[in-house]
Amino acid sequence: MPVFSHAENFNHEQIAFCRKDEVGLKAIIAIHDTTLGPALGGCRFYDYPSEADALRDVLRLSRGMTYKAACAGLNLGGGKAVIIGNPRVEKSEGLFRAFGQFVDSLGGRYITAEDSGTAVSDMDLIRQETTHVCGVSKFAGGSGDPSPVTAWGVFHGIRAALDEVYGTPELEGRTIAIQGVGNVGYNLVRYLHEVGAKTIVADVDDERLQRCADEYGSTVVGLDAIYDADADVFAPCAMGAILNSNTIPRLKAKVVAGGANNQLDDIKLHGEMLQERGIVYAPDYVINAGGLINVYAEIKHMPREKALRDAESIFHTLKRIFSLGKEHGITEAQAANLVAEQRIRQIGKLAAFQRGGL
Repeated sequence: MPVFSHAENFNHEQIAFCRKDEVGLKAIIAIHDTTLGPALGGCRFYDYPSEADALRDVLRLSRGMTYKAACAGLNLGGGKAVIIGNPRVEKSEGLFRAFGQFVDSLGGRYITAEDSGTAVSDMDLIRQETTHVCGVSKFAGGSGDPSPVTAWGVFHGIRAALDEVYGTPELEGRTIAIQGVGNVGYNLVRYLHEVGAKTIVADVDDERLQRCADEYGSTVVGLDAIYDADADVFAPCAMGAILNSNTIPRLKAKVVAGGANNQLDDIKLHGEMLQERGIVYAPDYVINAGGLINVYAEIKHMPREKALRDAESIFHTLKRIFSLGKEHGITEAQAANLVAEQRIRQIGKLAAFQRGGL
């Protein structure tokens, strides 16, 4: 994969390739944009089919973090890291501490955090080598697992999308099909159950599925069958690029609103396909911003309760995006991009003015 041309296509500022053979570390850190502040984004640990796939993923994810922070009103830029390998068998203290050294070498331009395949305990190891890490355990001075806040934001995003389609945000009696019940998906199931919603779940992990069935009465279906579920809302909460030309025609739901990143395989093509089918789409980097809101609160030494309240504002952000999309005749994904890009331009001009650039 031509690295510089891909970075240019996404307008990235910096890409760092990190390698430490002694501990088996192969990682990529991508800094997309620091106009609004230091680049913050989680560290994903995943067994990618190829290094090119890892690079493509980290470029897309880091760009999404820029837009996520902008739409959430946070003074943060966008970045992301991926560690290439199997997190079930390749995690070690040495690997994470070596990664922490690479993060520290960037001098605060990138702040890392938990993501798919990494946990709070891993962030504690990284913390031994750098202060530029969030989501560490409460014992290490952090806020702990951000997943409940992410799920809380998704919960309110679903309410906003239902209000757009049905004229009411009420969830009682609604059916939500959730793809992936890891930390975010499981907490979303819990929140939905508490307000009387029904849940249909699919996941690669049978234990997770059984837990949802036992505790919250979720209906379990196969990984592929979740796309055909008879539901009001389809909530992707696992990996990205799952909304494509094959899966979108199968959806029965009138709403797509979930916690996964990069849900659309092609933002323009598949955003338009959803619109043509009359399906309201809650742009992923808007609805799943709760985790970022949580770690920002940690940086500012604010309590978890403040992060939860701020995550509720995702409801109003999405309502604005839905309105903007209808006003301009564009998709929800395009409308979200407009909101993010407008804020980045405005703050960028202020920064240039302060430097005497205007």
